[in-house]
Amino acid sequence: MKERDTLLFVTQVAPYGDGPAGVHGVLGQAATAVSQVAEMHGLHTQRVDDVRDLEPHAIANARAVALFTIGETPWSSTQRADLLDGLRAGRVAVVAIHSATDSCYGWPEYGAVVGARFDGHPWTQECDLEVVEPDHPATEHLDRSWRWMDEVYQFRDLRPDARVLLRVPEGQLDLDAPGAKQPPFGFPLSWCFTEGEGRVFSTSLGHFPGAWENVTYLRHLTGGMGWALGAGS
Repeated sequence: MKERDTLLFVTQVAPYGDGPAGVHGVLGQAATAVSQVAEMHGLHTQRVDDVRDLEPHAIANARAVALFTIGETPWSSTQRADLLDGLRAGRVAVVAIHSATDSCYGWPEYGAVVGARFDGHPWTQECDLEVVEPDHPATEHLDRSWRWMDEVYQFRDLRPDARVLLRVPEGQLDLDAPGAKQPPFGFPLSWCFTEGEGRVFSTSLGHFPGAWENVTYLRHLTGGMGWALGAGS
C-alpha cells in the first residue's frame, strides 16, 4: 500500500487549555466504520491515537486526513504546515467528524481547516434536519427532511464560503435553553468547502453509537468523503 493511498484517522483526545476534555465512547466504532468507508474509496486507514507518534511527513504523504478529535491536539509546527499546505495544494482531503470543531483553539488557522468553531451544544434531541443541497454526494440519498437524534451543536465563525448541506430549522430548537445563542447563519450541522485547491467535508453528527450502526448516516459520511476526494461538484 502506497502512502498516497492512506487515510489518517485522527481520534486523539487531549486536554483543553483549561482542563480535561473527556472522551467519546464511540471512537472504536467510528474507527471500524471509517475504515470501511475509506476502503470503498480505495484507501487504507491508519488510526492515529496520538499525532506525536506519526512518522515525519506522514500527513504530507497521505491522501486524506479524517478528524474525530477533541481538545488541544498536540500537532507539531511541521504537521500543521503539512496539513495546511497539503490541503491548499489539493493533495490532502480533509473530513471533519462530530467534535473535530471542538479542537485546537490555540491554532488560529485550524478554523479554516474544519470550517467553523464549536460554540456549545445546548440541545440533545431528535430533529427533522433540512437537506439544503439534495444533489450533493453526502445528501443525495436523503429525502428533503431527515429525522435524526444527536447532539445539536451551535457554531461560531462559520466560513462565509461554506456550502451548508444539513441544518436544523430554528423552530425545532428551544432558544431559551441554557447556553443557546442565535448565530446569524442559523444552525448548520454539515457543510463542505474548498480551501485553495483542496476540499473539506464536515459533519457534526455521530455522537451516539447508533450512528455508527446506521446505514443512512454511513452513506452520508461515504458521500461526504467521496466529495472531499474529488467526486461531484
